[in-house]
Amino acid sequence: MSVAYWIVAGPLALFYVYAGGLKVVRSRERLRPMMSWVDSTPMRAVRAIGAVELLGALGLVLPPLTGIAPWLALVAAVGFVVLQIGATRLHLRRGERQVVLNGVLLGAGAVAVGLATTWL
Repeated sequence: MSVAYWIVAGPLALFYVYAGGLKVVRSRERLRPMMSWVDSTPMRAVRAIGAVELLGALGLVLPPLTGIAPWLALVAAVGFVVLQIGATRLHLRRGERQVVLNGVLLGAGAVAVGLATTWL
Protein backbone atom coordinates (compact mmCIF):
# COMPACT_ATOMS: atom_id res chain seq x y z
CA MET A 1 0.00 0.00 0.00
CA SER A 2 1.37 3.32 -1.04
CA VAL A 3 1.85 6.19 1.40
CA ALA A 4 0.82 8.50 -1.43
CA TYR A 5 -2.55 6.74 -1.63
CA TRP A 6 -3.20 7.41 2.06
CA ILE A 7 -2.14 11.05 1.72
CA VAL A 8 -4.84 11.50 -0.93
CA ALA A 9 -7.48 8.98 0.15
CA GLY A 10 -7.45 9.83 3.86
CA PRO A 11 -8.49 13.49 3.55
CA LEU A 12 -10.83 12.63 0.66
CA ALA A 13 -12.59 10.03 2.83
CA LEU A 14 -12.82 12.47 5.74
CA PHE A 15 -14.38 15.11 3.51
CA TYR A 16 -17.00 12.68 2.22
CA VAL A 17 -17.78 11.36 5.71
CA TYR A 18 -18.45 14.96 6.77
CA ALA A 19 -20.40 16.00 3.66
CA GLY A 20 -22.32 12.74 3.41
CA GLY A 21 -23.11 12.76 7.11
CA LEU A 22 -24.56 16.25 6.85
CA LYS A 23 -26.75 15.23 3.94
CA VAL A 24 -28.02 12.19 5.81
CA VAL A 25 -28.91 13.86 9.11
CA ARG A 26 -29.61 17.57 8.52
CA SER A 27 -32.86 19.09 7.40
CA ARG A 28 -33.24 20.98 4.13
CA GLU A 29 -33.25 24.26 6.05
CA ARG A 30 -29.95 23.50 7.76
CA LEU A 31 -28.35 22.33 4.50
CA ARG A 32 -29.51 25.29 2.41
CA PRO A 33 -26.83 27.83 3.54
CA MET A 34 -24.01 25.64 2.24
CA MET A 35 -25.84 23.63 -0.44
CA SER A 36 -28.37 25.76 -2.27
CA TRP A 37 -29.11 22.93 -4.71
CA VAL A 38 -31.10 21.08 -2.02
CA ASP A 39 -34.07 23.38 -2.75
CA SER A 40 -34.50 21.85 -6.20
CA THR A 41 -33.75 18.26 -5.17
CA PRO A 42 -36.07 15.87 -3.33
CA MET A 43 -34.79 15.15 0.19
CA ARG A 44 -34.82 11.42 -0.54
CA ALA A 45 -32.26 12.08 -3.29
CA VAL A 46 -30.18 14.31 -1.00
CA ARG A 47 -30.19 11.56 1.64
CA ALA A 48 -29.29 8.95 -0.98
CA ILE A 49 -26.36 11.06 -2.19
CA GLY A 50 -25.20 11.39 1.41
CA ALA A 51 -25.42 7.64 1.94
CA VAL A 52 -23.44 7.02 -1.26
CA GLU A 53 -20.78 9.46 -0.06
CA LEU A 54 -20.54 7.69 3.30
CA LEU A 55 -20.28 4.26 1.68
CA GLY A 56 -17.71 5.55 -0.79
CA ALA A 57 -15.59 6.94 2.04
CA LEU A 58 -15.68 3.54 3.73
CA GLY A 59 -14.76 1.97 0.39
CA LEU A 60 -11.69 4.16 0.08
CA VAL A 61 -10.40 3.18 3.52
CA LEU A 62 -11.62 -0.20 4.74
CA PRO A 63 -10.68 -2.54 1.86
CA PRO A 64 -7.03 -1.41 1.73
CA LEU A 65 -6.77 -1.51 5.54
CA THR A 66 -8.23 -4.99 5.87
CA GLY A 67 -6.88 -6.45 2.66
CA ILE A 68 -10.37 -7.75 1.89
CA ALA A 69 -11.46 -6.94 -1.67
CA PRO A 70 -8.96 -4.07 -2.12
CA TRP A 71 -10.37 -3.48 -5.62
CA LEU A 72 -13.33 -1.80 -3.89
CA ALA A 73 -11.06 1.19 -3.16
CA LEU A 74 -10.63 1.65 -6.90
CA VAL A 75 -14.39 1.40 -7.41
CA ALA A 76 -15.00 3.98 -4.67
CA ALA A 77 -12.46 6.39 -6.16
CA VAL A 78 -14.00 6.04 -9.64
CA GLY A 79 -17.41 6.60 -8.06
CA PHE A 80 -16.24 9.86 -6.53
CA VAL A 81 -14.89 11.04 -9.89
CA VAL A 82 -18.27 10.31 -11.48
CA LEU A 83 -20.07 11.98 -8.57
CA GLN A 84 -18.04 15.17 -8.98
CA ILE A 85 -18.57 15.27 -12.73
CA GLY A 86 -22.30 15.15 -12.04
CA ALA A 87 -22.05 17.73 -9.26
CA THR A 88 -20.08 20.11 -11.47
CA ARG A 89 -22.65 19.75 -14.25
CA LEU A 90 -25.46 20.44 -11.77
CA HIS A 91 -23.79 23.60 -10.45
CA LEU A 92 -22.99 24.93 -13.91
CA ARG A 93 -26.51 24.18 -15.15
CA ARG A 94 -27.88 26.16 -12.18
CA GLY A 95 -25.66 29.09 -13.15
CA GLU A 96 -23.35 28.63 -10.17
CA ARG A 97 -19.80 29.33 -11.29
CA GLN A 98 -18.06 28.49 -8.03
CA VAL A 99 -16.99 24.94 -8.82
CA VAL A 100 -13.42 25.07 -7.52
CA LEU A 101 -14.16 22.65 -4.69
CA ASN A 102 -15.73 20.25 -7.18
CA GLY A 103 -12.59 20.49 -9.31
CA VAL A 104 -10.34 19.79 -6.34
CA LEU A 105 -12.44 16.80 -5.31
CA LEU A 106 -12.51 15.55 -8.90
CA GLY A 107 -8.73 15.85 -9.12
CA ALA A 108 -8.19 14.12 -5.77
CA GLY A 109 -10.51 11.32 -6.83
CA ALA A 110 -8.64 10.92 -10.10
CA VAL A 111 -5.32 10.76 -8.26
CA ALA A 112 -6.79 8.16 -5.89
CA VAL A 113 -7.90 6.14 -8.92
CA GLY A 114 -4.38 6.24 -10.32
CA LEU A 115 -2.75 5.33 -7.02
CA ALA A 116 -5.27 2.55 -6.31
CA THR A 117 -4.48 0.88 -9.64
CA THR A 118 -0.78 0.59 -8.77
CA TRP A 119 -1.30 -1.87 -5.93
CA LEU A 120 -4.16 -4.00 -7.25
